[in-house]
Amino acid sequence: MSKRSMRCVSGLATLFVVSVLTACSTAPEDELQQWMAQQRSAAHPKITPISEPKVFKPERYTMVSEVEPFSNLKLTQALKKDSSQSASNGTLIAPELARRKEPLEEFPVDAMAMVGSMVKAGKPVALVSVGKLLYQVRTGEHLGLNYGLVTKISETEISLREIVQDAAGEWIERTASLQLQERSK
Repeated sequence: MSKRSMRCVSGLATLFVVSVLTACSTAPEDELQQWMAQQRSAAHPKITPISEPKVFKPERYTMVSEVEPFSNLKLTQALKKDSSQSASNGTLIAPELARRKEPLEEFPVDAMAMVGSMVKAGKPVALVSVGKLLYQVRTGEHLGLNYGLVTKISETEISLREIVQDAAGEWIERTASLQLQERSK
């Protein structure tokens, strides 16, 4: 085919496509407009009325005889209370801070596993595994990050007394234990 005939065929194809698109576009567009107008007229939104706002009634301050919440007296009372609590808390944690840390106090109790127990010189000794190392633990020794003191050793359990801070920041004692971990073969 020659260039001229190719141009003629492409021109006719373009003219055909434009005429088909023009013929098709008028009818659906009108139908679409009609449908949208029908939907708009048929839609009736339901609007619930907003309730009336409540009337604000100011109240008179009747606690004139009480201590004002922002006074220096109130602040002084609060500071005295805090200092007395911190003094009582200090007696619980002070001995723990004054002593030298033991090797097993570098690891959390969760990372330790009791793998056995034995009696040595008439006293119970627990075998505790941390990582790939095995330690002998006796009553009165410390382990864990929370100043854990070993209070009792049995064949299946190590009982601890830990000192931790509660939600208010006060030091409290709590009990914890480390159970015997039996390995399956």
